[in-house]
Amino acid sequence: MPKNTINTTNVWELSKENRAVALSLPDTSSLDTITRQLPQGLYTTFRTYNAGKRALGLRAHLQRLYQPAATQKIYPSVTADQLRQNLAEILRDYPDEARVRVILAGNGQVYIAIEPLKPLPTEIYSRGIKVVTTDVERQNPRLKSTAFISASQGARDKIAGSEIFEALLVRNGYILEGMTSNFFYVKEGKLGTARRDVLLGVTRRSVLRVALGIGLEIVYRPLKRELVPCLTEAFLTSSSRGIVPIVQIDAVPVGEGDPGPITRRLMKAYDEYVLNATEKI
Repeated sequence: MPKNTINTTNVWELSKENRAVALSLPDTSSLDTITRQLPQGLYTTFRTYNAGKRALGLRAHLQRLYQPAATQKIYPSVTADQLRQNLAEILRDYPDEARVRVILAGNGQVYIAIEPLKPLPTEIYSRGIKVVTTDVERQNPRLKSTAFISASQGARDKIAGSEIFEALLVRNGYILEGMTSNFFYVKEGKLGTARRDVLLGVTRRSVLRVALGIGLEIVYRPLKRELVPCLTEAFLTSSSRGIVPIVQIDAVPVGEGDPGPITRRLMKAYDEYVLNATEKI
């Protein structure tokens, strides 16, 4: 397999012969642009650790694709074990960490797209982010469908290049999740998050496990948008970014307008958890 170009985004098609064939697409500027050029289907995205040798919750990420495949009448071109083998070979030449997207198209074809991991600036974690709400909805929140990437492009374009970091999806007046993340809030000392009508993110599950481990009480309830002024803290979670504090929602400050103590405590505990919980690719 030829040496990978670390400064660009690359994509491979996996064959039944257990080979990864590099594809040439018109636009490989990002994982999203690549995804929009491939057949629609399911996908999952995560980052690597230990110079591309390990990942957090990789088995769960692949189950997100393979478990619903049968109900969707999708027959993958390779098994999950073959996919892991191909991925390990692709990552072998990457000197640093990567952001990986695995796509299981509706025709069963499996693709792997990889770009260099670009960690968020440390100020993001220390100062927090601003977000807005949007009425964009997922058709089926339990399936991470590539169709949503195109459907939400208008909302993404609206915040691109602005100080807004993410858009939160609202249904019937309730904040459910981010377009590319899960959403948590702190109210009256309790950690809250929606249980239904959201993607059950792998990082979300890890954060819930960490929260229970440090003794936090968890309320599984979506947040009414009108209650944003009552929050003391809020944050997003995603595989590539971990825990990202929110300090403003729709121009309304969250708490004191700075990352709060519970969020900071969770961030520290999560970082420690990741050190021991990653699995070999």
